[in-house]
Amino acid sequence: MTLSLTKNNIELVPLAEKYVKGFKLLVKDYEKEHNERMKTERPERKKTFNEMLNKSKSVVADELVFTATHKFFDNMSKDEIMKWANTCMDFVYNDLGYKKEQILHATLHMDELTPHIHCVVVPLVKKLDKRTNTERYTISKKQYIKDNIHLSELQDIYNLRLRENGFELERGIKGSDRKHIKIKEFKKITRYYEDKAITINKNLDNAMNDFEEKMKTTKNTLIDKDYVKVRKDTFESMQNVIKETKKVMEFQPKIEQLFNEVNTFSKSHQTLEKENNNLKR
Repeated sequence: MTLSLTKNNIELVPLAEKYVKGFKLLVKDYEKEHNERMKTERPERKKTFNEMLNKSKSVVADELVFTATHKFFDNMSKDEIMKWANTCMDFVYNDLGYKKEQILHATLHMDELTPHIHCVVVPLVKKLDKRTNTERYTISKKQYIKDNIHLSELQDIYNLRLRENGFELERGIKGSDRKHIKIKEFKKITRYYEDKAITINKNLDNAMNDFEEKMKTTKNTLIDKDYVKVRKDTFESMQNVIKETKKVMEFQPKIEQLFNEVNTFSKSHQTLEKENNNLKR
């Protein structure tokens, strides 16, 4: 973070109070409801509001981070970045289901290499307590993100929302948390990259062949001091070669990353196998 650039940060939802005070204001009705309930509770079961929250181990505030690769933001104007930020916040409101008053703070950071959003939310809900058949406040992150399957669905929706608003963003591979991935899933990911590499190389070969054919049939190319004049279809073919070459160059780091991960995976497997043999002995 560059301190001189923090002035460029944009408050999407300003921090009205410090986090703790803001949280207390947001959950004041929940705390009041809890304190009323404690009046009729047995002495040994009484807890302060803070004790109850700490014991429940609930996620009392969740930080959502929205970002993309540095290349995604290349050549974007400030207005376009703001459009992306507003699309992210619409996702928070309309798809995740948070109300604006549940957001303690949301900032678009423009003081680092890649723009990103930090959004702090409080998963406060009012839901039916089946035991008493009454509606009660509770804090539950699972009401907004139920499990990993639901999270994957939300990631699909987020990708769709960006595309609907004119942003080209490649969806990450589902289940690609390599720290906890099964061998079967890892094989799927490597196959995905292999297939993509074949497709990208094939497209580049086709573009190169097409360009070479166009150049063979291009006659009477005009060249003067400052310009080269070629047929429109030849120029379009040249542009296509450039586009497909860029795709190859962009894909190269992903292949290198995958190679490193396969290498690490292999070494880890060998280490585990050695440890297993030692344990057997």
